[in-house]
Amino acid sequence: MIIAVANTKGGTGKTTTALQLALLRLHQGFDVWLVDGDDQQSALTAVSIRSENDVKPSLACSAYSDARTIRSQIEAQRKKWDDIIIDVGGRDTGALRAALLVCDVLLVPVQPRSYDVWALSRLEDIIKEARDIGAEFDAYCFLSCADSQGADNEEAASVMKECEEMQFLDCPIGRRKAFATAGGAGLSVLEMRPKDYKACREIKALGKFLFNI
Repeated sequence: MIIAVANTKGGTGKTTTALQLALLRLHQGFDVWLVDGDDQQSALTAVSIRSENDVKPSLACSAYSDARTIRSQIEAQRKKWDDIIIDVGGRDTGALRAALLVCDVLLVPVQPRSYDVWALSRLEDIIKEARDIGAEFDAYCFLSCADSQGADNEEAASVMKECEEMQFLDCPIGRRKAFATAGGAGLSVLEMRPKDYKACREIKALGKFLFNI
């Protein structure tokens, strides 16, 4: 399966989501390729730190920032991997549009904040344009960096449920230090000690839905 983790809004937890899903599948015994399509190359940096610390199992990761390379490389290598996860930068870029042409699933992390919710309309336009030229993929949005309390989660979810080009996925990822700490070391939250069991349950729930579609 090819999953593109993307949003035209920056800072929504795309790299965290992509890295954690890739490592989850890796620990489940699948051959996984993480593709960093963001100019900042945060995913590649995290995987490099993992490699430098000799953490096993190893995660394959490549960085391609231009649209043509992303599309050609994924099309050339898609049969070599059980899963390919693409981390796309937080803008309307050629890399994002290329990812939509090759992915099976688009996964959109959304923070429960007004600016993030407002940005969904632009992303829906891009999704529609891709589908209009023949791209075939399912699209899901979910709450990322969700609050532990307050009304913002519910308000954001109500807007996301109204999206026409994406389905709302009720598998929130909380605003937890464990995700940032694990990502900074190139680790899955499943590998962290002491273990944050809530973070583990959240990423497992998201993965269970995605990989059983």
